[in-house]
Amino acid sequence: MSTKIMWPVPAPQLPAGVHPALADATQAAVAAFRTARERYDRAQLAEKVQLGADGTPTMRLDILVDTAIAEVVDAHRINLLSEELGSIDNGSAVTLVTDPVDGTANAAAGVPLSAFAGVVAVDGAPVEALTCWLDTGRCWHTVAGQPSAYRTNGRTQLDGAAVSLLRPQKHIADAWWRVAERAARIRILSTSCLEAALVAEGSTDAFADAGSDTHRIVDLAAAMVTVPAAGGAVIDVHGRPLEIDTDLTRRWSGVVAATPQLAEELADTIRGQGSTTEES
Repeated sequence: MSTKIMWPVPAPQLPAGVHPALADATQAAVAAFRTARERYDRAQLAEKVQLGADGTPTMRLDILVDTAIAEVVDAHRINLLSEELGSIDNGSAVTLVTDPVDGTANAAAGVPLSAFAGVVAVDGAPVEALTCWLDTGRCWHTVAGQPSAYRTNGRTQLDGAAVSLLRPQKHIADAWWRVAERAARIRILSTSCLEAALVAEGSTDAFADAGSDTHRIVDLAAAMVTVPAAGGAVIDVHGRPLEIDTDLTRRWSGVVAATPQLAEELADTIRGQGSTTEES
């Protein structure tokens, strides 16, 4: 019996006006993702084959997709900042910041919750973002300073909210539980970029890392463009600035929320400074 993932991978639904390098990178990522699924079984996709630029093990699926993106970047003669390959400097003012497969463990197992996320940054400032849900082809595209097609649901309070969280870990158990006690619904989807897009379009209220410092800038870069344009906010739990930085060992605990008020309340709760349900 084959252990390959048999579901088809559709073409990305790219809107008009996407930066050519970002559009080509998205197409290349999806094509490489599709080919990897056709060629390798689940165990082979998930096999750790090298160390990524952030110092963590890289799955075969990650490196196959990331290599395809790097070829696009070289063809466009722009720079690359990628989770797996790190920084490639082609001497351009433009850098493509990518998470080639966000939710790789999901993707390798056949769980249809993973995404490609790419950001065009000019002189270090993110100006355009695209997130593609790999199993559906659905894309979210935003250009900074232009009207957004998306709108958050405008929620301002944590009590009764629907919140996605990174998985609970022992050293953040108290913080994780403080959020869970106040929220009406907790989801663990294991794909930060996709979860941020769902906040931007109003499908859920917030997404957060409850203080584990798991996020790299590639996990948050697309949200930094897409979510504020939709009325929401992207912050770090501890107030550290979110910056496009070639040092991928830097980590954050990202909070992505429907409004700045909800983002701050969620961060306060994670730090143990928010009111409890009984106190509110």
